[in-house]
Amino acid sequence: MKRVWRWIRENSTMMVAILVLVYMLAPIAVIALFSFNDPTGRFNFEWVGFTTQYWQDPFANSELTDSLLLSIRLAFFTSIGATILGTLLAIALVRYQFMGRKASNLLIVIPMATPEVVIGASLLSFFLSPAFLPINFQLGFTTLLIAHIMFSISFVVVVVRSRLIGFDRRLEEASADLGAAPITTFWKVTLPLIAPGVASAAMLSFALSIDDFVISNFNAGAEVTFPLYIFGANQRGIPVEVNVIATMLFTVTVIAMLAVIFQQRRAEKMAERRADDDKATVSVPI
Repeated sequence: MKRVWRWIRENSTMMVAILVLVYMLAPIAVIALFSFNDPTGRFNFEWVGFTTQYWQDPFANSELTDSLLLSIRLAFFTSIGATILGTLLAIALVRYQFMGRKASNLLIVIPMATPEVVIGASLLSFFLSPAFLPINFQLGFTTLLIAHIMFSISFVVVVVRSRLIGFDRRLEEASADLGAAPITTFWKVTLPLIAPGVASAAMLSFALSIDDFVISNFNAGAEVTFPLYIFGANQRGIPVEVNVIATMLFTVTVIAMLAVIFQQRRAEKMAERRADDDKATVSVPI
């Protein structure tokens, strides 16, 4: 009995971690499982039988396909805009001293802590009220893009800033000593070294955009994104193709995350090899 309790104490952390992972991934496993279900009615809530017919043509539903393409296009442009603006803002917050820098570090967290329903309603008032914006904005793709970039910038700044904090500034100084211009140093030295963090931030903003419902519901107008389509279809029965496409998106996301992790580990190993080579070169007597 003592051995059992000892084993439990020694492996309690691992057991809790496994339970948390199961708790997090169980809904995704259910979605993947029910993508092979063959429901008899409109609702795909009970297991009836195994079939692969919905995987053979997952884009047969034109409304579903159009909403998915809209969400992908929106997420693509959101990731580009949020990554560029967020990366530049993170560099400014980490590298430079200016009036309001501490307040900016605090304000950048506010969109992350503010409930999405408040952000969505505020943006709707901003777009439609002439008191805030003299330009008459029509709700649609443009307002969706502005809204998604706005709430994604904070996440990009946090990710890129964490990468910049541990950045070795001596590499940039060495580039400047060798005669490189500031813009050349940025493209040849800074950006390649922070590229894993920038790529992670871009993927995070893409995932946040393609998954957003609350803010999109306020500012979409006549546009129907993938989450909005699922919400509307839930009233009459979600088609099985939604489970198929959700499983495909999750698989692509996992593959992309594994690729980024592999690239980060590869960069770390290359940095370690270069450091070992430098030490070996210094230790050789001249």
